[in-house]
Amino acid sequence: MPSLTPGTGQTIHPNVDVTLPEIPADTDLAVARRVLATEAEGLGLLAAGLDARFGRAVSLLVAATGRVVVTGMGKSGHVARKIAATLASTGTPALFVHPAEASHGDLGMVVPGDAVLALSNSGETPELADLVAHTRRFALPLVAITGRAESALARAADVVLLLPAAPEACPMGLAPTTSTTLQMALGDALAVALLTRRDFTAADFRVFHPGGRLGAQLSRVRDLMHGGAEMPLAPPELPMAAALVAMTEKRFGCLGIVQEGRLVGVITDGDLRRALQPGARAADDAPAASAFLERRAAEVMTRSPRTIGPEALAAEALRLMNERAITALFVVDAAGTPIGILHVHDLLRAGVA
Repeated sequence: MPSLTPGTGQTIHPNVDVTLPEIPADTDLAVARRVLATEAEGLGLLAAGLDARFGRAVSLLVAATGRVVVTGMGKSGHVARKIAATLASTGTPALFVHPAEASHGDLGMVVPGDAVLALSNSGETPELADLVAHTRRFALPLVAITGRAESALARAADVVLLLPAAPEACPMGLAPTTSTTLQMALGDALAVALLTRRDFTAADFRVFHPGGRLGAQLSRVRDLMHGGAEMPLAPPELPMAAALVAMTEKRFGCLGIVQEGRLVGVITDGDLRRALQPGARAADDAPAASAFLERRAAEVMTRSPRTIGPEALAAEALRLMNERAITALFVVDAAGTPIGILHVHDLLRAGVA
């Protein structure tokens, strides 16, 4: 017979012949909330228990001239892989080494200049023994994340980051749940502290995250802007009749006004509407339009327009456009010379917006 989702009476899949017990719908919710509350309490205890040893651990890891080797067995090993990935993507060279494989040749991956970050809730994981001994033999810094201060791992380590005695979220108190959450969070804390020590910037972050939406948001204006002949530029004395033609040809919805090589103003669709609005009546529409077309660009332009530099992040350009309710930004160099233009459609195509 088709199986049912607990508490809902809905079929999971017609081809799955497993019967699940009917239980009150709020029981699952209660379990979930209890798990999250238990783990949240553990995180509070972890934060409250941090002391000067955390700073010493950061100092040891940041001083490593090689890589941070992260290791752990079982569930701690899965967490260690994530920590290594987070470190590597935030400016701290790191890799995961499986402790059992280390005993069968992978110790050669751990070399002078490296530091080791070892995870074991019990601190007595036998598979870690050879790797720990390797750090002692070659005087490699060893930071331990463990739940037992008197464990073999803690006694061997240079710095111990002790997990609080928080109960596992599993009702039997056996499945690693709270303990692995605390390990993960402590790894994140180390990674962020290290990137802060290294003055790791958003630009540095993009080097390690070139793909996807994050990579797009961290791209620079110069990577997306239009330059050269694509820029809609004109002198301040240009008649508005010719200015309208230039705006239409370039299709950016604006025109940059340049004097002595510097961007001194910009004409947008909004400027055109405002210039035509005062005094316009049905009886004199034609004379008003004719007079407008004879005006000079400098009379209509908005002076000191908002601009952006070529090295700014694309996400910053999007923020400026949203704040000013504009669809294009001129890109200028340090002297105020226009070198490009960026349209919101460029940001959309790149995946920034």
